[in-house]
Amino acid sequence: MRRVGLFEAKQKLSELVEQAAAGERIGITRRGKLAAVIVSVKGEYDLNGIFENLEGIRRRARRVKGVSVKDLIEEGRS
Repeated sequence: MRRVGLFEAKQKLSELVEQAAAGERIGITRRGKLAAVIVSVKGEYDLNGIFENLEGIRRRARRVKGVSVKDLIEEGRS
């Protein structure tokens, strides 16, 4: 994996994205430590699968009696 500093990554983002799209993994470092990785998303996303998963989550959320989605969100924030 090729590593570049954050400053360089900001200056060359378009170039780095092109290289990642071509299959190269590019690590971005902040203060010498790996902070992020740019990789190609070819074949990584299946939108139908994502939406089916969200639909399943929505159905399960309805099964919880006496608890609203708003209540669950508020509980997650605390």
